Amino acid sequence: MNWWHRLQTFLREVIVETKKVTWPGRDEVVATTVVVIAASFIFGIFLYICDLASFRIVDWIIKFLS
Repeated sequence: MNWWHRLQTFLREVIVETKKVTWPGRDEVVATTVVVIAASFIFGIFLYICDLASFRIVDWIIKFLS
């Protein structure tokens, strides 16, 4: 089988598989987008607090050992 027939077979299979996909509705997309944005803010705040705490701990260690 040469490359042209393999390409045609691949593209036919892609079309068949794409027809099996269930696409989310608008409500589901909006809901998951809100969850992602909220989780990003929560993790951002958490990482900020961890960064601030680690900075304070390292700063205290440096001052203590100096």
